[in-house]
Amino acid sequence: MKTLRNRWFWTSVYGVLCGGCLSSPLATAKAAQSETAGLRVGAAAIELAADDSMVIAGGITAGTASGQEGKLRAVAVVLEQKPFGKLAIAACDILMITREHLDPVVREIEQSTGLPAANILINCTHTHHAPSTMRVHGYGADEVFTRRVQRGLVQAVQAAHANLSAEDCQLLFHLGEEKTVGQNSRIRLADGSIYWVGPHDQFVRPTGPFDPELPVLAFRDTSARLRALIFNHSTHTIGSRAPGQRSPGFYGLAAQDLEAELDGPVCFLEGASGSTHNLTLSGAECARRISQAVRDALQQAKPRSVDRLGAVKRPFRYRVRQFDEAQEHAAVTQYCQRYVGAYGQSVIDVFRDMRAKLAPQRGQERETWLQGMRIGDVALVGVPAECFTQLGLDIKNRSPFRHTIVAELANDWIGYLPDQTAHKLGGYQVWTGYHSYAEPGTGERLVDEAVDILNELAKP
Repeated sequence: MKTLRNRWFWTSVYGVLCGGCLSSPLATAKAAQSETAGLRVGAAAIELAADDSMVIAGGITAGTASGQEGKLRAVAVVLEQKPFGKLAIAACDILMITREHLDPVVREIEQSTGLPAANILINCTHTHHAPSTMRVHGYGADEVFTRRVQRGLVQAVQAAHANLSAEDCQLLFHLGEEKTVGQNSRIRLADGSIYWVGPHDQFVRPTGPFDPELPVLAFRDTSARLRALIFNHSTHTIGSRAPGQRSPGFYGLAAQDLEAELDGPVCFLEGASGSTHNLTLSGAECARRISQAVRDALQQAKPRSVDRLGAVKRPFRYRVRQFDEAQEHAAVTQYCQRYVGAYGQSVIDVFRDMRAKLAPQRGQERETWLQGMRIGDVALVGVPAECFTQLGLDIKNRSPFRHTIVAELANDWIGYLPDQTAHKLGGYQVWTGYHSYAEPGTGERLVDEAVDILNELAKP
C-alpha cells in the first residue's frame, strides 16, 4: 500500500477507495451496482491560536493586529459511502498557503486515517485578517502560526473522521444567490487604468463578471440533526466587524453565527474571487447578508440522491512568466503616483524588490495540484490560485455536472490567475510579483484540465 501511495503522490491517479485499495473507475462502478451503501458524515473544527505579535497577511508591507473577533479555525467535513470510500473537505481561516506546507499535512492525514491523498481537499477562506503563512509582497510567514495551521488541519480531519455518523445521512442541496456582497472590482477608470485602491470617483465600468451563486450542501442524519453544512461564494474575504483585529473575515463570522443558530458545523469554501471585492458594505453587513442568504438557501434545500463519491487529483505544470522590467516598473509607478498617495512609494519599492528576485526565475517550470470531487451530481473543483471569476464561470459552464462548485486556493497557492483579457488590461492583479507570476494563458489551460477531470469523474 505504501508503494501505491507514493506512486500516486507524484503521478496522476483516480482517488477512489474500494476494499482498501486504489481502484479504477470501471471496477468501482461495477461494484457500486449492487453494493452501494448509505452516506455517513462527520465534521469537526479546530481553533488556530494567534497573538498580536504575528504579522497579518493581506497587505503590501508588514502589519499587525490588536485583539481578535470570532475564531480562526480549521473546519473539516468527511464523507463516506461504500464501496467508494471517503472524501475529506477542509477549510482554514488564512489568506493562503503553499504546497510546501500542505503536502506534509496531506501525507499525515493519509497515514493516520487511510484517506487517499487524492481524496483530500484543503481550501483557504482567504481572510485578510489572519497571520501570514507564506512569502507575499514585503514579508514572510509567521513560522509558529504556520505550524499551528498545519497541526490544526490534521486534527480537524482526524476528528471529523472519528465523528463519522453511525447512521446514514441525507444530502439537501440548493443553489442560492447573494448579489450584493461583492462585485467585479477591476473597474476601468476614466484614464484607462484598472482600479485597485484609491478614490471611487473615476469609475467607468467593470471589466469582468461577478458570480453571485451561493450553493449550500446540508447533511442531516435520520433524526434531522445537522451533521455538516458547506457553502460557497466568490468575493475576496476582506472585512471584519472590528477593524484592526484578527478575524476570520465576514464569511468566517457568518459561518460561526450560523453554527450557533443551527447547532451544527459550518464550512465555507472560497470561490473564484481573484477579480471580485466588496467595495461598499461594512464587514458586519456582509456577514449579516451572507448568513441570511445561507438561511434562505437552507430553507429551500431539497433532498438529493448521492449515488457515488469520487475524486481525481493531478499535477498541473505552469511556467514563471517572462516580463520587461521597465514596463512593469512604469505600470506600478504610474498607478501609485496617481492613486495611492504617500504610501505609494512603499508599494513601488516592494514591487521592485519582488521583480528583482523573480527575474532569474523567468521561464522556470513549476508544478502544483488540480483536483476534482463528486458528491452525487454535485462536483467540486479545487484550483491552487486566486482564480479570476471569468475562469471559474468557464469551469462551471463547461462542466458535465448539474452543479459545479469552484474552490480557489486549494492544496497550494500560485498567486493570482487572470484570464488573457485581464492580462491585456493590466492592473494590480497582473503586475508581476510574488502575488502574480504565472505566464499568461495559464488560467485557460487550467480550465481545460479542470474540465477534463470533471469529464473523467462523470463517466458511468
